[in-house]
Amino acid sequence: MKLISSLAFVHPEAIIGSNVIIEPFAYVDRNVKIGDGTRIMTQATILYGARIGKNCTIFPHATISAIPQDLKFKGEETVAIIGDRTVIRECATVNRGTASKGHTIVGEDCLIMAYSHVAHDCVLKNHVILGNAAQLAGEIEIDDYANVSGGTLIHQFTRIGAHVMIQGGSKIPKDIPPYVMVGREPISYVGLNVVGLRRRGFTSERINSIQEIYRYLYQSGYNTTQAMERIERELPVSDDREYILDFVRNSSRGIVRGNMEV
Repeated sequence: MKLISSLAFVHPEAIIGSNVIIEPFAYVDRNVKIGDGTRIMTQATILYGARIGKNCTIFPHATISAIPQDLKFKGEETVAIIGDRTVIRECATVNRGTASKGHTIVGEDCLIMAYSHVAHDCVLKNHVILGNAAQLAGEIEIDDYANVSGGTLIHQFTRIGAHVMIQGGSKIPKDIPPYVMVGREPISYVGLNVVGLRRRGFTSERINSIQEIYRYLYQSGYNTTQAMERIERELPVSDDREYILDFVRNSSRGIVRGNMEV
């Protein structure tokens, strides 16, 4: 069953799943796929190349899969993918990809709040939250359970690690390693996201082990290379340790600076 208003425009070539609600004055373009149980609210705009999963909600005036705001884009075939159960709030925008990656991805169980922008070729994994008016430039990667607070500006090609909490109104020019909180001006490490980690079921022992890694990176007086060497030599192997080390090693922009007051 499809519950499509006669006052909505749905292109006849669009592929619409079962139990999809499309409200009056919504617009659904050709080359669009919408999964079962999704709701497209009034005056939402779903453009060419959108791939929307199951049980999503797209709020009024949101626009999914508009062409990139990138002058290098030449009309190539690309998509914007929205994972299952993700919510896109009012006036948020998710642009489709360019030839660089071919896709923009917002994962499953994400919340993209009002007036946020996800630019071309970004990849947001699962359970990511973008606060109101968060602005993502092109080709940003955000790992699971990251929380980007309202009004945050993130530079293109930046990577945000899992379980990160970013203070509202921040400007992010560097990569943010996993499990941390960042804030202040200019942006800096201010400690572990302990509340978020506990909510995700991290034990005190695991949190303390992660904290020890960041003491080496940010509070030891070593430069990053020296800290990494000592972490590998002196701290026990764990999945968290390897994730953090791999993240730092592969950071093309460099990680956010430390703050010796923490």
